[in-house]
Amino acid sequence: MGEPLLLEKAAPITEFNTPELHALIQDMRDTMAALSGAGLAAPQIGVSLRLVIFGGFDSPRYPDAASIPDTVLINPVLTPLDNEKDEAWEGCLSVPGMRGLVPRYTGLRYTGFDAMGIALDRTVQGFHARVVQHECDHLDGILYPMRIQDLRNFGYNEVLFPNLPVEPD
Repeated sequence: MGEPLLLEKAAPITEFNTPELHALIQDMRDTMAALSGAGLAAPQIGVSLRLVIFGGFDSPRYPDAASIPDTVLINPVLTPLDNEKDEAWEGCLSVPGMRGLVPRYTGLRYTGFDAMGIALDRTVQGFHARVVQHECDHLDGILYPMRIQDLRNFGYNEVLFPNLPVEPD
């Protein structure tokens, strides 16, 4: 947090299925796995491109969450299904050691492309919808604390959740 790149709007990807794109995706996968993240956006590793990855394994950071399919999402477009939102605790690899109660749409449709340039079009609910919104916010320079409505619901993990094991943030 505080890195200027994380506050910028990322550029669209115009070339698919390139060695550079595949190398970037692998670097993101390695980073996400090493930090037990639920997802990762390219700007989080210093690359200002409209690329997010998420899912593919159960995250120890969110043990009660439903599984999400392994997804590479390029140039995403999100469309809420309705105006219904709920609040849930979120953390972020770019804001280590902290959590906040963040409102998100409960369901949405997302479109975009995979690494090969094949169109993706999914309608999702719950944790899957939350993860997509969180990661795609990074592409527009938005960090989850900017979405918290009451800053009394934002703090250090060990203070908010003293009985939980320490996370690898």
